[in-house]
Amino acid sequence: MPFLSVAQETNEKGLDDKINEAFTPIANWFEAVILHDFPFTASLFGNGIPTIIILLVGGALFFTIYFGFVNIRHFSTAINIVRGKFDSLDKKKNNNTDGEVTHFQALATAVSGTVGNGNIAGVAMAIAIGGPGATFWMILCGLIGMSTKFVECTLGVKYRDIGEDGTVYGGPMYYMTKGLREIGFERLGKFLAVIFAFLCIGASFGGGNAAQSNQAAMQLVNSFGMTGGSARTIIGLIMMIFVGIIIIGGIKRIASVTEKIVPFMALMYIIACLYIILTNITFVDDAFGMIFSQAFSPNAGLGGFLGVLITGFRRAAFSNEAGAGSASIAHSAVKTNYPASEGLVALLEPFIDTVVICTLTALVIIIFNGDSTVFDYGGVGGVVMIDGTPAEGASITAAAFSKYIAFSGPFLTLAVVLFAVSTMISWSYYGLQSWIYVFGKSKAADLTYKILFLLFIVIGAAGDMSSVWGFSDAMILGLVFPNMVGLFFLYPKVKDELGRYSNAILSLVKK
Repeated sequence: MPFLSVAQETNEKGLDDKINEAFTPIANWFEAVILHDFPFTASLFGNGIPTIIILLVGGALFFTIYFGFVNIRHFSTAINIVRGKFDSLDKKKNNNTDGEVTHFQALATAVSGTVGNGNIAGVAMAIAIGGPGATFWMILCGLIGMSTKFVECTLGVKYRDIGEDGTVYGGPMYYMTKGLREIGFERLGKFLAVIFAFLCIGASFGGGNAAQSNQAAMQLVNSFGMTGGSARTIIGLIMMIFVGIIIIGGIKRIASVTEKIVPFMALMYIIACLYIILTNITFVDDAFGMIFSQAFSPNAGLGGFLGVLITGFRRAAFSNEAGAGSASIAHSAVKTNYPASEGLVALLEPFIDTVVICTLTALVIIIFNGDSTVFDYGGVGGVVMIDGTPAEGASITAAAFSKYIAFSGPFLTLAVVLFAVSTMISWSYYGLQSWIYVFGKSKAADLTYKILFLLFIVIGAAGDMSSVWGFSDAMILGLVFPNMVGLFFLYPKVKDELGRYSNAILSLVKK
């Protein structure tokens, strides 16, 4: 009898189906509300453009230009900060700098929240729907998103709260409340902060949790040939216990775990991708040719072009979260006297996540598919047919890996699970900080949130990919609305902080 096949043999609905049926209508409703099209774009361009994409891209372009291409000019500075070259600037005379974690730990925690199954399953979904051209727009979104990430994480440190016990409370909720009050918009700041906090709680349940457990469960089921109506639910329960043990310890334990897991798993995944790419080096120029030509394909018409663009931006935004403000919650906990120092560190995230890892995944899939020889692009909902079998998300990437690496099945399964777990534990911290902001700082509030968060691991594992990822997209991209409004009010403060830190670095170099 196949493993866990009882429900299947009796033709009864298993727990997976029951949970999915209850969750799907809720997910579809949230997706329709958050990802609505900007008025008249469908009639003008033949393809509706979500309002959220216009706000996200427009804001990122503005910040990139206003701060003089900070994403390029200060890239090396960011690396030096992570290396500890300017650590002496962060030390007070009594050696009691505010904060809980180092620059590297903050970066590792935030990267673990962004580098996840969006890089494996999300990229595959983008290419399956929008073709190779979607990769170009993902890369562009990652590059300009570096500037947005710099702005929001600088503000996160500048306006954070420090508890009596040294615990840090930070993120958009605090820079909206305190920052907008500072410039005379107290009510607006409070309103935006509360809206953000509720959406961030939802995002922690969705993109930071359910979407991750969904792909981990699907990959484990496929890898080990599990059948039956409750297989993914059982996997979800196992992951729930494991994640629960970690998140009870708070940001310090989370940081200590992520600083070990994230560099290891990211490096191993990059090496595997590079091996496939280098052993197929003669096809790389063709792959890049398809990425660029199909990004601007005139054959698809304006509507088709916008569809590819939107697909690329949507997947990149989900993956690197630039503009969502979530990462500033983790960066707020850093030990520093200069908010801009952590803003510069944060701009490395979209580069690592989207420009490097997402691009490597895309190249592997495009080389694997060649000239649409394995599957046809444009799969509805990201589902394509490979050897007569439906494939979606991580299973597309798994098929590409298995062609070139004999042991890729266990390796990619491990990568998917580790990516999922690291993302979940980071997002549990983001959601908890938002929960505390709304419901107060108490052990009861802390425990209530963590129980709900852990339940969504099971819901995500059992759910259908399209509904889970639709809900996750809606929740994470929904954060952009309140966050970007706050950033547009407060970006001059960031310029002041960047100038202060730049002067401090110049003084240090002159010594």
